[in-house]
Amino acid sequence: MSKIRLLPDHVANQIAAGEVVERPASVAKELVENAIDAGATRIAIDVEAGGRRLLKVSDDGDGMVRDDAVMAFERHATSKIAKSEDLSSISTLGFRGEALASIASVARVELTTNTEEGPATRVVIDGGKMRDVKDAAHPRGTTLIIRDLFFNVPARRKFLRSEATESFHLTNLVTHYALAHPEIAFTLTNNGREVLRVASAKDLRERAYQIFGAEFLDNLLEVSGGHQKIARVSGFVSAPRDRRTSRDAQYLFVNGRFVRDRLISRALSEGYRAVLPHGVYPAALLFIETPLEEVDVNVHPAKTEVRFRRAAAVADAVRESVRAALASAGHVRRETNEQSPVAVLVDESDSAVLANAVPAAIEAPLSAIQPRIEFTASPIDDAPLQSSERPGVAGGPVYVQSPKSKVQSPTSNLRVQPPAGTAGVPPATSAQRENVPALSPDITEEISSASASPGSPSMQLPPLNSADKYAREVSVESLSTDIRPLGQLDESFIIATDNEGLLLIDQHVAHERILFDKYRALESTRIAESQHLLIPETFDLTPAQASVFDSVAKELENYGFELMRLSGRTVAIKATPADLPPGEARNMLAEILDTVDAEKKGSARETLRDDIAASLACHAAIKVNMPLTPEKMRWLIDRLLQTSSPTTCPHGRPVILRLATRDILKGFHRI
Repeated sequence: MSKIRLLPDHVANQIAAGEVVERPASVAKELVENAIDAGATRIAIDVEAGGRRLLKVSDDGDGMVRDDAVMAFERHATSKIAKSEDLSSISTLGFRGEALASIASVARVELTTNTEEGPATRVVIDGGKMRDVKDAAHPRGTTLIIRDLFFNVPARRKFLRSEATESFHLTNLVTHYALAHPEIAFTLTNNGREVLRVASAKDLRERAYQIFGAEFLDNLLEVSGGHQKIARVSGFVSAPRDRRTSRDAQYLFVNGRFVRDRLISRALSEGYRAVLPHGVYPAALLFIETPLEEVDVNVHPAKTEVRFRRAAAVADAVRESVRAALASAGHVRRETNEQSPVAVLVDESDSAVLANAVPAAIEAPLSAIQPRIEFTASPIDDAPLQSSERPGVAGGPVYVQSPKSKVQSPTSNLRVQPPAGTAGVPPATSAQRENVPALSPDITEEISSASASPGSPSMQLPPLNSADKYAREVSVESLSTDIRPLGQLDESFIIATDNEGLLLIDQHVAHERILFDKYRALESTRIAESQHLLIPETFDLTPAQASVFDSVAKELENYGFELMRLSGRTVAIKATPADLPPGEARNMLAEILDTVDAEKKGSARETLRDDIAASLACHAAIKVNMPLTPEKMRWLIDRLLQTSSPTTCPHGRPVILRLATRDILKGFHRI
């Protein structure tokens, strides 16, 4: 007896729905994309119960005649492609022809549509079965009403998240497409409350102002670059001072299609290398325009992933365009020469960075050409020098200092001063060159070989991570109560000793741990100290932040905040926790609303409380570059030893590093 059989259409559609319809936001995505493809100038989205009970999308696009309205619910029915060759150059957002069939198989659907000529048509489908087709009254365009999503697939319905989480995803989706198409007016209403309303805008900058407000716009840098035949990059990125602890504020588009692409995200972060520290991300509105044949948008049923034919070239275009935007605003310096262009990233407060180890060999004495290595005590610029893969003019590596990177090992920062005449240092004047004696051929040859060979003693930089094999993280069991502070390193790290050797304590994360335990203890006492602001501070939430504000506000008030929701998306801060500097309150609230994982919005309150307590502790803790008296250092150490986890901060970073006495003796070759 044969075991293989064809599945019924309604079963096949439900299986397809498992790929296409992940959550209500997936349904909204398909419907909004169809409206955009239909040439709509206005799109309205109405949502109830996070999209489970109702999801309604209305547009003023081309509409459909009766035959097309009925055919649209058949599997693989589409007007976007006609033959297999069309798949290599897809210009529309929707094209697979399975979305409406899949949605109709797991929901109650009502479609009403009309063209310029009329009459309008209404199609009613219930769980994949067509119930009614008749004439109706409707202006030009299409309205799709989706009710009771997954009503006939309870196993899928129970995997939907809370209403707050699903609303967050819906708001995030509409925000993405509102940014991608500023010429279209969007309206999003959730449970009768207007979440987003934007009129048609002339460009992306105006649309960003409509959604995020003037303050967000002030921190944006325009991006324009790339390669015409491979990838043109445009949009905006944030200035380095506007930092985020997640990628939630990165909106990425390929040919107008909202995507989640690791390649682009990684290239964006590479553009900020040496500008932002590890674990901090920029905000971005990036649009990559590439020839249709250069990108495959058909690699995932939900069409949120793409594959580039020349991925490395696209990544280079994004990275260099971002660097150029930062350079144009003075946040980085771009140094070039005829043979090897080298982009040098520098911090605004430190311009003495080695750009390229290019020898001024013929015009300077040997002593002036060898690099000078100086040990400095910069508070933040402690990251090791990084060797670029691009060779210098003479074939040697290019060493670039990475500013604003957090210290990972207790090594002094090395700053290498290049010789005069190289990038970053003014060349010698004519008068100075006239007084320099000519070099003999032997010396010239020695200089050339030294600069050309990265392994030669005169050019090789000492490894800065050599202390990694000695400095180790400390276990709780090995900590003693007899820790004696000696002083500070860079006004950022407490140097102390115990019976086993030398200790380095990160004062910021140590205080973080102390405050985190304090805030979590408030859960049992319910007593939070607040400081009232003389003048309440107001700020505008983004649509995504506004959608989750109500679910987070109550927990924030338990920690000492007093917040008031004003009209629209405006929030007033009337009081803040006593430990938190008032200037940090706004940033902390934005961070909480942005970075609390979307899947946790409606989950256990314990998780949300931990996230809030960790963020509050980070913003309230003492910072680096802050001098401490011996008494304060002593207090910090004593309180740290009383915490639940004195060796790690709430984010998992080490608090204490130990350089054992035995390792010190080994380093000096005494044992």
